[in-house]
Amino acid sequence: MHDYKFFAMGYLNMEKKWMFPLVLSSLVCIFLLATSFNMGLLSSLSTMSLLSMFPSRVMTNVTASSLAENQVPPPPLVLPFEIRLSDFWIKRGPTMVSNTLHACAILLKRHKDWDWFINLSASDYPLVTQDDLLDTFSDLKRELNFIEHTSHLGWKAGQRAMPLIVDPGLYQTAKSDIYWVTPNRKLPTAFKLFTGSAWMILSRAFVEYCIWGWDNLPRTLLMYYSNFVSSPEGYFQTVICNAPEFVPTVVNHDMHYISWDSPPKQHPHTLTLNDTAKMIASDAAFARKFKQDTPILDKIDRELLGRKNGSFTPGGWCGGKPRCSKVRNPTKLRPGPGAERLRRLIGFMFEARDHE
Repeated sequence: MHDYKFFAMGYLNMEKKWMFPLVLSSLVCIFLLATSFNMGLLSSLSTMSLLSMFPSRVMTNVTASSLAENQVPPPPLVLPFEIRLSDFWIKRGPTMVSNTLHACAILLKRHKDWDWFINLSASDYPLVTQDDLLDTFSDLKRELNFIEHTSHLGWKAGQRAMPLIVDPGLYQTAKSDIYWVTPNRKLPTAFKLFTGSAWMILSRAFVEYCIWGWDNLPRTLLMYYSNFVSSPEGYFQTVICNAPEFVPTVVNHDMHYISWDSPPKQHPHTLTLNDTAKMIASDAAFARKFKQDTPILDKIDRELLGRKNGSFTPGGWCGGKPRCSKVRNPTKLRPGPGAERLRRLIGFMFEARDHE
């Protein structure tokens, strides 16, 4: 089973104390200048759970291992609800794109106070606390989109863009792998293809563009990518890089630390304790991929997130005895070293962006 998390970061107008949003959701979603959160979790097989966080509520990190077991502990003052999904997520097929767009649509329909959408796999894990994330994003323009992308397709042109595939997950109730059909197709000339990471942080404005569809480009590309191998690594990149109004909003990074082979294979390396130094040095907000209940997750909890005994990630909201047993002040942030690392990474991103 593959679980996907979608987070939404939202904000309410307040005095200039700080600003913010959230993901995801799952896929991640979210932020700032306020204290309102919307957080979602999408199971790739059957269920989406959206966790709404309102002005008096706080966000908590959820472990990848608990997601993998569908045993998400209810965080304090979180309002959960579920939406049944009929579609499957199939490797290399377009159903992950379909599920992500479904989550975006639900978020737009049900909640207004969010700024970014973040999609995460259950194999992902945070390297910063929620306070680190919110504090860092509070200074950013809300229209920014963090999407790793390149127009240099290389081997992907012949092995992914030109072959035609069919994803049974779009029409079957039983899960099965994609299959190839003939003949191959030529590369498109009506738009330029881009590729990159399947994990990203999308602005509300871009999510609305993809869902509401006042321009036909998102729909055209959705149909094109329905027969594309590994479409999650190209759909959003190609949409945003072919939409002139959104091109200036793109930051070429996925906010993840991922260890790949060279050239990359279908899946990245599974991270272990031996990857700790490089992972932290990356200054990323998230890392992947991890096995369930591996010792490196305990190390991250202990040294980066301050989580003890499987408890919630502490932050400025924590109150009561034992610690974090009550919500004291949901509008207070207490960023730590993770915020410094994340700010450093974003600074490098903007330097690279200015030289493109």
